[in-house]
Amino acid sequence: MQLKDKDKNHEPAHQDVRTAADVHPENGREDCAVTDGLGRLLADSYRVSLKTQNFHWNVTGPQFSALHALFEEQYHELAGAIDVVAERMRALGVRAPGSFAEFSELASVNDSQGNPDAMEMCRELARDFKATSATAAALVTAAHAINDDGTADLATARVRVCDKAAWILDAHSG
Repeated sequence: MQLKDKDKNHEPAHQDVRTAADVHPENGREDCAVTDGLGRLLADSYRVSLKTQNFHWNVTGPQFSALHALFEEQYHELAGAIDVVAERMRALGVRAPGSFAEFSELASVNDSQGNPDAMEMCRELARDFKATSATAAALVTAAHAINDDGTADLATARVRVCDKAAWILDAHSG
């Protein structure tokens, strides 16, 4: 009996970790830097995905096979990431943007102009992945500021993946 009483007095210390309910808009956080950052990350990721798929379809030249396969691998990875980001927004109680107009307004990534050659495709996508990494890094900072470990973890993973994608694309373009 004494052991049980003793265990009650030694409960784990409360950690100040935020849950989805803590950043829910009903709690006055609809303009939260975290949910805004998630929207920007979703928009950047979607636009990079669309551009990557476009380049997958339209790449030509001596590196066709390698780049065609690389672009396909990257847009498949992005498709999964896009879903994860949107679902995090919903878990936090905000609507995920889902139209080209909304993505255009939120994204730091621009559409491709014209018909770039294979090396310009790589350079352009590398810039876009770097921009998306910066968006994710800002989200990490915002999430840490309110102890939102779930969003910080998601955004940290996106930084890692985007940095690797940019590195690979830079290596291809010389």
